[in-house]
Amino acid sequence: MRVGLLGTGPWAVGAHGPALHAHPGVELAGVWGRRPEAAAELAGRFDTGTYDEPEALFADCDAVAIALPPDVQAPLAVRAAEAGCHLLLDKPVATEPEAAARVAEAAERNGVASVVFFTLHFSEPTASWVREQAARDGWLVGRADWLSPVFGGASSPYADSPWRRERGALWDVGPHALSVLLPVLGDVTDVRAAAGPGDTAHLVLRHAGGASSTVTVSHTMPPEAAGVSAELRGTAGVVALPERETDAPAAFGRAVDALLAAVRTGEPHPYGARFAARVTDVLARAEASLP
Repeated sequence: MRVGLLGTGPWAVGAHGPALHAHPGVELAGVWGRRPEAAAELAGRFDTGTYDEPEALFADCDAVAIALPPDVQAPLAVRAAEAGCHLLLDKPVATEPEAAARVAEAAERNGVASVVFFTLHFSEPTASWVREQAARDGWLVGRADWLSPVFGGASSPYADSPWRRERGALWDVGPHALSVLLPVLGDVTDVRAAAGPGDTAHLVLRHAGGASSTVTVSHTMPPEAAGVSAELRGTAGVVALPERETDAPAAFGRAVDALLAAVRTGEPHPYGARFAARVTDVLARAEASLP
């Protein structure tokens, strides 16, 4: 499968590019970026070419992988789907529910597969853990905390990200937290949010089956206080999310595998654009309830 890469930032350099270049089932067809010089540098690193316009890249590809800010990604994903390209997207797909819905609708209308890179679902042992808990009944409460030091004093390539500074941890790592809770506890029927220090946000969720959960996210934790954890409690007892894998190219390679399988079988992937639209809807409702 010929895959085009849109984006030239740290995630494209550190995850998308290496994984696409190394994948035996993929030919990296080319790179498009908003900064031509960065696109040229990235393309040279992975022995491919650059494109001046996204539509030219779409025309030469079977699929696209997008590593761009969410509100840049969403309209490009719609255009790619309309050009017949399968979609390998990043989370959040968009920060507006209507924009996320348009991506899902475009994929469905044009018969293209979509996979969204919720990293915990393409890493082990976290992916297997979520599947195991989703297969059990009787969960009553859950929590998911993603406390990051990106803006809290850590040396991070994402500290210079304008969209992360503008939208905060709620939109950047909130999707990760929800991607653990929604498959196990079900859709969110009610959400309330409160602001904490820095960009910290606390969410209280009510789920369709009657369970409840909490989410705490932050990019302004000091490195000493940072960490990722999740827990479920119910009739099966108490279970905790295992430590996540940190090899981003390997995880992205599994997302590529998932897209190839969805294309081959015609079966929608559970973490495709429609699931991502549900995540965006919850986050938008949470943001609207913040003071």
